[in-house]
Amino acid sequence: MAIWGRDCDQRPVWPGELIHHSDAGSQYTNFRLAEHLDAAGIAASIGSVGDSYDNALVESTIGLFKTELIKPRRPWKSLPDVELATAEYVDWYSHRRLHGEIGHDPPVEYENNHYRATTNPQVTTNIRSRRTRNGSV
Repeated sequence: MAIWGRDCDQRPVWPGELIHHSDAGSQYTNFRLAEHLDAAGIAASIGSVGDSYDNALVESTIGLFKTELIKPRRPWKSLPDVELATAEYVDWYSHRRLHGEIGHDPPVEYENNHYRATTNPQVTTNIRSRRTRNGSV
């Protein structure tokens, strides 16, 4: 989704720019995933085993997902319904949902502002010295 979102914004992914953080479960430590992440230029980050604080951000995000989407719209009729609603939720969460921790901006807007601020060339000016009537600068 991160790569797709950047493609939609016409901003290519630079190697090491994206980080895939996970726990140490077998689905996240297998070679195929590592090869896929490496080919996409995504850095892998695996949390320490048994460290509950390591997953705090993900657990918080999953809690929001359940509170804002899954529970209010149940019962779900089918898996495809959940999958489509999840894709719509991720789009809304990233592009339109206001996040108080980042100045009440959606994440995509916050990220774009960050890159705009950090990639703009510095403006420099040449100040020509002008002499006053008495010759001072």
